[in-house]
Amino acid sequence: MKTYINRAIRQVFLNKLQPNKVLVLLGARRVGKTLFLKNLSENFLNEPFIFLNGEDLSTANVLKERTVENYKRLVGNNKILILDEAQKVPEIGLVLKLIVDSIEGIKVIATGSSVFDITNKLGEPLTGRKYTFYLHPFAQLELSAYENLVQTRSNLEERLIYGSYPEVFLLESNHDKASYLTEIVNSYLLKDILETDGLRSSGKMLNLLRLIAFQVGKEVSLEELGNQLGLSRNTVERYLDLLSKVFVIYKIPGFSRNLRNEVTKTSRWYFYDNGILNVLTTNFNALSLRNDTGSLWENYVISERLKYQHYNQMLVNNYFWRTYQQQEIDWIEERNGKLHAYEIKWSSRKKTKIPSAWAKAYPESIFKVIAPENYLEWIT
Repeated sequence: MKTYINRAIRQVFLNKLQPNKVLVLLGARRVGKTLFLKNLSENFLNEPFIFLNGEDLSTANVLKERTVENYKRLVGNNKILILDEAQKVPEIGLVLKLIVDSIEGIKVIATGSSVFDITNKLGEPLTGRKYTFYLHPFAQLELSAYENLVQTRSNLEERLIYGSYPEVFLLESNHDKASYLTEIVNSYLLKDILETDGLRSSGKMLNLLRLIAFQVGKEVSLEELGNQLGLSRNTVERYLDLLSKVFVIYKIPGFSRNLRNEVTKTSRWYFYDNGILNVLTTNFNALSLRNDTGSLWENYVISERLKYQHYNQMLVNNYFWRTYQQQEIDWIEERNGKLHAYEIKWSSRKKTKIPSAWAKAYPESIFKVIAPENYLEWIT
């Protein structure tokens, strides 16, 4: 796919581009944040702009002199300041606060690849001055504008295996796709984490991710992970928190309304992208040769649903549900005061019933099975 794919956030992003406000765009490395900004600036911005890169030392040096005069000189007659990789600039929150507070009418866009970096530095100084958006690997709701239903269905297996990072769509061979994804894991995935104080090696972190990759859709015990890795429970918890903050994995807690038999103390973890998941399990085999297709399907559909929620700005709480008697539901959404329960199945041949304990406890909830036959209506 060689054409530029329009990103789902574009219009709402442009609508929030307002004078003396900062638009913060967050997402993993290599998901297309820079390309999105370049396309935006070349085709949709109707005012003069200046485009800076926080990884450029000269940019960091210019921004270091924290005076109104310096920033006015830098911005000049431009109405929009775009700062890519903003988390690289020291005390960036204070820098941007001074810019939006002192330059009349300036609009600012800042991107970052790590939440812990950019929100720690942006959060407090920019309270009330910023809007935050997230960019993910391509979502099916974005790709659907460029392919018909037959193409989407024929591409499903490839997306379950190689995921949806933009560069993957430009590569022809499966070998090249697997090599590219492996390079992402080895060179980019943990870059922001390793640049923080106190973390010198990615080895334990990658081993932790591998363990999580083999437990997708299952509850994870922090103590058990710690025992396997020779790490304390607190260290495992910290590592998982960091990994979620650089958009590698995300946590889904257990749902409970305090029924005694509901499991709530453990969580499930999913990957934002199936391609990264398959690098960590070192398995790019076709689905016909695999015994983990159900887990791949669950990870894919849930990550796509998460993108759908983000891009449609849904106000929703997500959970899984299980009882100690082993009745369970893969995905629970709490939205608009209602509970929506979804069971995710790769094969819909076997009839799936609503668990009796759930039906009894939450009779007003809506229950649905998500399978290859109907998944597109749930994610697009």
